[in-house]
Amino acid sequence: MEDKRMNFVLEPNRSITHTVTEFVLLGFSGNRRMQNLLFSLILVIYMLTLLGNGAIVWAVKWDKQLHTPMYILLGNFAFLEIWYVSSTVPNMLANFLSKTKTISFSGCFLQFYFFFSLGVTECFFLSIMAYDRYLAICHPLHYPIKMTRQFCATLISTCWVGGFVYYPVPIILISQLPFCGPNIIDHFVCEQGPLLALICVPAPVIKLTCYTLNSMIIFGSLFPILVSYTLVLRAVLRVPSGAGRHKAFSTCGSHLVVVSLFYGTLMVMYVTPTSGNPAEMQKIVTLMYSVVTPLLNPLIYSLRNKDMKNALRKVLGGLKINQSSWELFES
Repeated sequence: MEDKRMNFVLEPNRSITHTVTEFVLLGFSGNRRMQNLLFSLILVIYMLTLLGNGAIVWAVKWDKQLHTPMYILLGNFAFLEIWYVSSTVPNMLANFLSKTKTISFSGCFLQFYFFFSLGVTECFFLSIMAYDRYLAICHPLHYPIKMTRQFCATLISTCWVGGFVYYPVPIILISQLPFCGPNIIDHFVCEQGPLLALICVPAPVIKLTCYTLNSMIIFGSLFPILVSYTLVLRAVLRVPSGAGRHKAFSTCGSHLVVVSLFYGTLMVMYVTPTSGNPAEMQKIVTLMYSVVTPLLNPLIYSLRNKDMKNALRKVLGGLKINQSSWELFES
């Protein structure tokens, strides 16, 4: 009986190869009750992520006090997070309720492209946000001159364009490789490692190219972040006022938390060897940077920033939040 997931092609030597036309995303293991529980949990996380990041986008757009480069960058970053989490979670939720858990060949590689491109764009955004904080703290008098709205718009455009042109070539090359079966991906997303494991011919050059590009984007974007905050730390330590040092650290603290969460899990997944790690562990690591981090970002930024908290109160319908509750979250 012909497998509906594959087309069978008869070669001249009468051997049979299997051309994969769709993949099976296994997702997380567990019985039906566990699948339903995970579906509910991921759905709640997804809705909260959309609400939190959407509120930031709305606040930056409509509150004139937030029409500064710092908040414009933050608004674009929140907008990016909405698309980033949406590149994987809707399909993951559908698979929790599906019996076949299949995704078409083209659909898999489209998800691969958008997932990686949005991730690269996020790396670029974190870098320019660190540069923005460096200018604001280390060169406060020249900040309005250097970080103009036009320059800020140029940086934002560069992030979006650069993110989407950085990775298409290796993805196209991988899509042209023969996938002879099996077509089962032990993951919840079409991702580089599981896909390369399914090709039926050696491809050391492509694997090395992917590893090199991954390392370049991770370390290439992390390096200016580390340099920026090293200079910021040196400048802050020179501030004679304790209140001034606290304000500077508070301004940068939220960004450093986001950077630590995002880059820490990225390095575990794409820089350190993961071939010996259990598949479930790789799924959890991917879940951290692709689902959990976008959820935490609006909480981290809003809870550590008074202007954003005030704007979000207006956006959320003038909700009066007890100041002691905010202080409890901030402590």
